[in-house]
Amino acid sequence: MKKVVMTPNPYRDRYFKYANQAQSVLREAGIETRICLAFDVDKSFELPEDVVLHDLTEELKDADLLICFGGDGTILHASKAATRAGVPILGVNIGTMGFMAELEGSDLKELSRLATGNYTVEERMMLHVKAEHEGQILMEEDALNDAVITKGAVARIIQMAVSCDNVEMMSFGGDGVIVCTPTGSTAYSMSAGGPIVESTAQNIIITPICAHDMRTKTVVTSAHRVITVEIGRIGRKNAFLSVDGGRALRLNSGDRVTITRSPDTTKLVHLDEKSFFEIVKNKFK
Repeated sequence: MKKVVMTPNPYRDRYFKYANQAQSVLREAGIETRICLAFDVDKSFELPEDVVLHDLTEELKDADLLICFGGDGTILHASKAATRAGVPILGVNIGTMGFMAELEGSDLKELSRLATGNYTVEERMMLHVKAEHEGQILMEEDALNDAVITKGAVARIIQMAVSCDNVEMMSFGGDGVIVCTPTGSTAYSMSAGGPIVESTAQNIIITPICAHDMRTKTVVTSAHRVITVEIGRIGRKNAFLSVDGGRALRLNSGDRVTITRSPDTTKLVHLDEKSFFEIVKNKFK
C-alpha cells in the first residue's frame, strides 16, 4: 500500500486530532497520505493551521485506501466517492455506534499493518434506487445501507403498495417502509422491528414502519429481486424518500420507487478476522 486518503468528520474529530495521529503512524510506515473532506462544512468551521486539505475526487484516483474518521454516517457519506473510484474503505469510530468501523480512535497504531499487506477486503452489496413521477426520473442513487420512504412531520399515515418482481406483496397504511441491504439491517430497519442479517449475506430486506395492519410483516428476499414501492393517495400529506440518510426527496401520489441490486459493491478493509456476531454482541452490549 502506497497512498492513503483520509476523510475526518471535522465536527467529531476536532482539530483533526485523530487524522493527524493516523497520518504520523502511516508516514512512519512509509505510506503517503492526503487529508480531504467528504462534505462541505459551514462558515463557522476553522481549519487548523497545520492541516492542508486536498480534493477528494482527485486524490482517490491513485489511492489504495480511504480512511474515514467519524461514525457510520461519515462512512456512508464517504463511501459514495470511494465506491465510484473502486477504493476500499477503513472506518475509525469516533462517533457513538460505529457499527461499520474497523478501529476505535484508541487503536490507530494498528494502521501500521497496512504497509505489510496484513489486512483483508470484504465486499458489501449495495442497492440501486430510482424514483419516478409519471415516467420521469426524479432521483437515481446507490445505497450501502437503505432507502427509506416516510411520512412528513404531520402525524398522518401514508398509503403505499410494495411489489416484488411486479407481484404485490403488501399494501398498507403506516409511517413508511425501509428497504435495506444486510449492512443496513442493523440500522433503522432493526429499530423498526426488522431482522439482523449477516452483513456479507446477499438479500434485500423490506421493513414496514408502524404499519396499521397486523398482517404486514418484514420480508427478506433474494438480492436479485426487483422491489417497487408505489405511493398511494396522500392528499395534502407529504411522503419523502431518503437514500442512506441523505437529502430527502418529496414524493407525490402515484410516484414509484424501484430498488434493485446495484452492480457496484462497497469494499471494507479488515485488520482482524472478527465474527459478525462478535461485533453485534460488542456494539449492542
